[in-house]
Amino acid sequence: MISRVFNFMKESKAVQLNNKLFLDLLSASPSAKPKPLLDVFINHRGSDTKRNIATLLYDNLRSRNLRPFLDCKNMKPGDKLFDHINSAILTSKVAVTVFSPNYCDSYFCLHELALIMESRKRVIPIFCDIKPSQLDVMIERLTCSDDEIQRFRWALQEAKDIVGLTFDSYKGNLSEVVTVASDVIVERLIELEAEDGNF
Repeated sequence: MISRVFNFMKESKAVQLNNKLFLDLLSASPSAKPKPLLDVFINHRGSDTKRNIATLLYDNLRSRNLRPFLDCKNMKPGDKLFDHINSAILTSKVAVTVFSPNYCDSYFCLHELALIMESRKRVIPIFCDIKPSQLDVMIERLTCSDDEIQRFRWALQEAKDIVGLTFDSYKGNLSEVVTVASDVIVERLIELEAEDGNF
C-alpha cells in the first residue's frame, strides 16, 4: 500500500517540482531517514485559526518544553516555503491538524495534510467549527491537477477516520481545548518514545 502512495507521488508533476527532499527520503533506507528535529507540526488554515487556537497551542507546547512548528513562528523572510514546511513535517514526531471552515479552500493546507498522511505521522485532528463529514476538497481544478485533487481527497478521508477533538467557538472554552490537545500530544509523544525504546 505505502509503495503505491509513493509511486503515485513520484508521478505527480506538482509533487516533483517541490518535493525533492521528500522523494529522497522515500527512497532512503529506514536507518537513513532524518532524526526528528521537532516534536509537533501544527497544520492549520491561518485565516481561521492563526490568531487563536494555532498560536495558543504553539505557546502551550513551548511552555511544556516541546519543539512545535508553526509557520508564522518558525519561518523567517527568505525561507523557501515548500522546502521549509516539507522538512518540518518530515522531521516532526507527530502532527496536529486544525480543521476549520476554510481549511479545504487552501492548497497549502491540503498539501501539508497529504504529506503528513503519506509520511505516516501520528495525527491528532482538531475539528474547529466544522464536522468531519463537512470536509471536502474545495480548491478549483484550475489551481491543481486531478492527481493532486485525488491525493488531497485521500488524505482528507484518512484524517476523517482518526478520532479527534472538537471545538465550537460559540459554545466552547478555547483554553480548555488547547490544554486537552496539549495533554494528548504529550501522551502520543510518550507512546512513540516507548515504541522506539527510547523511554
